[in-house]
Amino acid sequence: MRLNVHKRWLTAGIIGVILFGSIPSKWGVVEVYATADIASVSSSEQIQSKIAEGMAMRQTSLSFKYKGSTKNLETMLKDAMNGALDSDPYTKYIVDRYAYSWRGTTGAAKITINIVYRETAEQSAYVNERVQAILKEIIKPSMNDHQRVKAVHDYVVINLKYDEDLKIYTAYEGLRTGEAVCQGYALLTYKLLQGAGIENLIIEGNAGGQAHAWNLVLLDKKWYHIDTTWDDPIQDSLSGIRYSYYLKNDEEMRRDHIWTKKYPSATSSYKENLQSLIKKGGKVTAFYQAMEDELGYNLYDATAVVTNSTGLQSKVKQGLKKNKLTVTLRYSGLEKSLLEDLGSLYELNIKNISYLTEPLEETEDWRVEIHWEMK
Repeated sequence: MRLNVHKRWLTAGIIGVILFGSIPSKWGVVEVYATADIASVSSSEQIQSKIAEGMAMRQTSLSFKYKGSTKNLETMLKDAMNGALDSDPYTKYIVDRYAYSWRGTTGAAKITINIVYRETAEQSAYVNERVQAILKEIIKPSMNDHQRVKAVHDYVVINLKYDEDLKIYTAYEGLRTGEAVCQGYALLTYKLLQGAGIENLIIEGNAGGQAHAWNLVLLDKKWYHIDTTWDDPIQDSLSGIRYSYYLKNDEEMRRDHIWTKKYPSATSSYKENLQSLIKKGGKVTAFYQAMEDELGYNLYDATAVVTNSTGLQSKVKQGLKKNKLTVTLRYSGLEKSLLEDLGSLYELNIKNISYLTEPLEETEDWRVEIHWEMK
C-alpha cells in the first residue's frame, strides 16, 4: 500500500506570529505618574533594547519612562517591538501575545508592556542545557560546518515525532515529550545549529496549504533552506532519514513552500557545490561523496535508472550488504508496474516492505524510497 506522503504536510502549522501584537485601542493624554525609580529612555532604539532585554529574561511585565515627544510614540512602540522580536528568532516564536499601553503628556510618558510566553525562563534554561548536552553527543571538534549541519538535521528528524494533535509548539515541549509541530522542529533546529556555530534563521510561510515554519542556514557564505519537519518520515516504523528538503535553494523550495516576508536569498545549488568540494579532494571527500548518495544526487546518473524487478532486487541487495534497512532509487515506469515489481522483494530475506514515491525533479521518472525489516 502506498504511503500518504502528504498526510503530515497538510496538518503542519504555526501559531506564534498570528497572535503577535494585541495593541490597546485607546491612546490618551493624562498626567504622568511619578517614575523616579523607573528606567528612562528617549529613543526608539533604547525602547527596543529595553524590550529585548526584558524578553530575554522572560519578563511578563515591563515598565519604563519615556522622555520626548509622544506624537509618534505609537509608531515607535510598534517598530521597537518588531525590532526586539526580530533580533532574537527563538524568543520571537515563543512569544504567544503581547499588549502595550502608555500614559503621559506631550513630552513624556510611562510605558507598560505585558507579554505572555509559551516558554518560561526556567524552560528556556532547560532547552539551553539540553542543547549543550546534545551537541556534545553529536558534534565532534574535527567536524566542519557541512558535517555539523547534517548532524543537527539528523538528530532532530530522528528524535522528534510530529504532534498530530497540534498542541506542542516549543522546543522545550519537544525535548520533554519527543513530539512537536513544525514550529517546535524549527525552534529546536535553530537552537542546535546556533549552538554548533551555524548562523541560521526561522522562516515562516505556507506549505501544503497550511501555515508552516522551517530554517534558513548559512553554509560557506551561502544560504540554504532546511525543513526538518518535512524530512521526518510520516510513520515511525520507517527507518532512515529523508533529505528531500535538505539544503535547498529558493527555486527548489518554492515548488511547494511559499513565503512573503523578506529573507536572505538562497540562490546556490548545493548539488553543484558538493560536486566542487568532491573534485577538490581532501580528508572530508568521503563524507561529501556519502552525502551525494544520501541526497540522491547520484540518481541523475543515467546508469542509476531501474526499470524492473531485477533492478529493484539488485538495489535492495546492495543495501543489505551495507546493513541498511532502506534504499532510495530512480524508477522509470508506471506506478502500477512499480507496485508489481516491489512484490518481488519478498523473495529476499526481508518483510514489512513499505515505500514512498515522488517525481524525480528534472526527469520523467520516480524517486522511490524503499523501507523494510529483516525476517
